[in-house]
Parts: sequence; C-alpha cells; structure tokens
Amino acid sequence: MNQVKSKIVTSATVVPRMVVSALFCLCLILGPISQVNAGWEQVHEILSRIDPPEFPSRDFKITDYGAVGDGETDCTEAFEKAISAANKAGGGRVLVPAGSFLTGSIHLKSNVNLHISKGAVVRFSVDPGSYLPVVYTRFEGVECMNYSPLIYAYEQKNIAITGKGTLDGQASDENWWQWKKTQGDDVKALRDQGEAGVPVRLRVHGGGKKLRPNMIQPYKCTDVLIEGVTIRNSPMWHIHPVLSTNVTVRKVRVVGHGPNNDGCNPESCKDVLIEGCYFDTGDDCIAIKSGRNNDGRRVNAASENIVIRNCEMKDGHGGVVIGSEMTGGARNIFAEDCTMDSPNLDRALRIKTNSVRGGTVENVYMRNVEIGQVAEAVVKINFHYGEGDTGNYTPTVRNIILENVSSRKSKYALSINGYDRSPITNVVLKDCTFSNVEKPDVLVGVENLVLKNVKINGNVLNKAG
Repeated sequence: MNQVKSKIVTSATVVPRMVVSALFCLCLILGPISQVNAGWEQVHEILSRIDPPEFPSRDFKITDYGAVGDGETDCTEAFEKAISAANKAGGGRVLVPAGSFLTGSIHLKSNVNLHISKGAVVRFSVDPGSYLPVVYTRFEGVECMNYSPLIYAYEQKNIAITGKGTLDGQASDENWWQWKKTQGDDVKALRDQGEAGVPVRLRVHGGGKKLRPNMIQPYKCTDVLIEGVTIRNSPMWHIHPVLSTNVTVRKVRVVGHGPNNDGCNPESCKDVLIEGCYFDTGDDCIAIKSGRNNDGRRVNAASENIVIRNCEMKDGHGGVVIGSEMTGGARNIFAEDCTMDSPNLDRALRIKTNSVRGGTVENVYMRNVEIGQVAEAVVKINFHYGEGDTGNYTPTVRNIILENVSSRKSKYALSINGYDRSPITNVVLKDCTFSNVEKPDVLVGVENLVLKNVKINGNVLNKAG
C-alpha cells in the first residue's frame, strides 16, 4: 500500500488532486475486499476432504436383539447387543424400526450406522443413573469424567446416525433442565480442577452432581455422519462433536428450548460440514467452540475449516456463533445461503470471548444470508462476555468478511466491542442491506472497518478502513 500511495503522489503534477484522493481510497477498500473472493476459494478444498462414511449393506434390527417398541420396555441392552454385533461383523446398519423405544445411553462403535426409521422414536431415559458409569467427555469446554452423553462414541471411526425418525431426550423443567438452577457449585468445582491442572481421570463427576450430559457426542472420532433425524429436548447441547475430523451434519431438525439447548456445537473439530439443517433452540443455533481457559490451553486444539450452508435458524441466542468457550481458537469458518428470522433470535453472527478465555478467531466469512429480524444485532462481537476484561489472555479477532447479508429489522446493525490494546481488525462488509435498524452502530475497539455499498435504513455507506 505504501508503494501505491507513493506512486500516486509522485504523479500529482499530472493527475488532479481529487482523482489522487479517490484512487487512494479505492486502494484502501479493494485490499480488504479482495479477501472476499480469496477466502471463499478455500471452500472447495475443505469440502474435498469431507467425505461421509459408507457402510456394508447389512442390517441389525434392534427388535432381533430384544428391543420392544412400546415406549416402556428398557431397550438399552438391545441397542448394545445390536451395535456390538454390527461392529464385530465388520460394520452395517443398526436398524430402529417404527415404534417407541426407551433407552439409556447408546455407545456407537466403528463402522456402525444407527438408522432411525421413519415412524421410529428413540426416547431417552430421564434417570441420571442410565448414563453411568462416567465417560471421558467435555463440559462447557473443560474435560472431565461425567455422565455419558445420550449417544456417545470415543475414538471410533466411520460412524453415523441417519434416518427420518426422532431422537427425543425428554428433558424438561421436571428433570434435566432444573439442574441449571442448582449446578453452580459443581460447575465451579470442575472449572477449578481445570485451572489447577488436575488430571482428567481424576475430575470425576457424574453420580450426585449436576453437570448435564449432551445429546450426541462423538469424541476424538473420524468420519462422522449425522443425517436426516429430528433431535429434540436434550438435557444440554444437542449435537456436540469434540476433537473430531471429517464430520457431516446434514438435513437434521433440532428443536429444544431448554437452558443451554444449543443446536450444533463443533468443538476443536476440523473439516466440518453443516448443511440443510433447521434449528429452533433455547440457546445458540450453531456455536463453534474450542475449550475453555487453562484446560483449553492445555488441549490447544482449534476449530477450523467449518462450512455452514443452506440452514434455517429460528429461535436462539445466535444464528452462527463462535465462543464463548473458544480458548483454542477458531479459523476458516464459512456460512452461506442461510435464512434466519425470529423475534426470539438475538443475533445473526456472534463472536464472544474475554481476556480470561483468550483465543484467536480469524477468517470468518458469511455471504448470501437473509435475515427477517433479530432482537439485538445482525453482527455482535464482544470481548467483554462473561468474566469481562479480568484476565491475562487478550483475545484476537480479525478478518470477519460479510457479503450480501440483509436484514429487515434489528436493534443494531453492528455491535462491536473490542479492547484498545487488541482491536477487532479488518471487519469488511460488502453489498449488505440492513433495514428498520433502531439504533446507531456500537463500534468500540475496532480497527480497519471497511464498508462497500452498505445500506442502513436506506443510507448508502462506503468506508475505507
């Protein structure tokens, strides 16, 4: 840029000063704008590595292993037997036929596709004892031994959950969700263990404690597919792949309005595709995470190369969210061709962290997203979330690029609040339209904000950083 500026100045005797000024501003704009196309060129390469698993064409029907679809008989053992048989045979489809099947935790094994047929409902027990013994898991970004997720896999390869049936966590204010009110001491105890570096195998929770399990959690797995199913009313987060690679979440429908009922939370994962999904949630629709505080720094694994497309978001705290457990960082996040619309959806794109959690978020791209309304901001980036600026790990956020994003109603278009010592850098908006915006943008601790053909309440804005 200095070379360009110098060349223009030395030509000032020939080129009128107004033209010089205009060209200089254009250069400032086109530099960051060039990242719009350059970033999206990565998507093809990312998708080339995301290859959903395939399975042998043989079925293991759970009713052949003792399951009864009356909604009352405990089918936990039948699921276990069918999955073990499929795994030992070299793989196949564990078939859940039409009916209502009550079960405790289901543990997937390599080369097994758990197929929930149309008309089938898998109802998960609300007895916490059904999810013991404890397993190696993560609770809000901190590793521990806790209740098993409702569907769990650890260090498995080539696994899937497919079909047009329903997975019902049966969580409500009468069981799991009420733990939110009394979990405080147990959550603090786990976080203290993480800060102190207590070995994970000694961070034993579970029985008698109030750390709710997630619905679906492949942990340290490769080649994962979740497709077609309806997932509802988890005790906590619905879909939570952790430290996993090559993950596809496709055409699922997630509905749950309990506390922390996030839709899909890839955490410290690599090469993830989330497409054609519907989210109507009590928390973030999609929340990308990577560990929390000292424990996140110990594991030190970012979430990266994540593609989100053709999804619909209704209620939730945010449509596409990064954080707040993002100590390990997040990079190369792409969201396109989505729709978001609800008075109960707070934000469209949200990044949340603080100086206790730290982390680096970079290269976040969003394009062709239509937003009916959100309750707060279309874009919210906040360095003062949770504990605020009380730690020693200053976060970094840079290269947030939006193109052709529109909204019809919001309180703010942009609400960006960084630190002066670590400004949020290179936020670029191109060809975006925000209508019926109630209040002016909040822009604190921002550097190099670029606007090209951005309309807010009909006013066209161009800003060259």
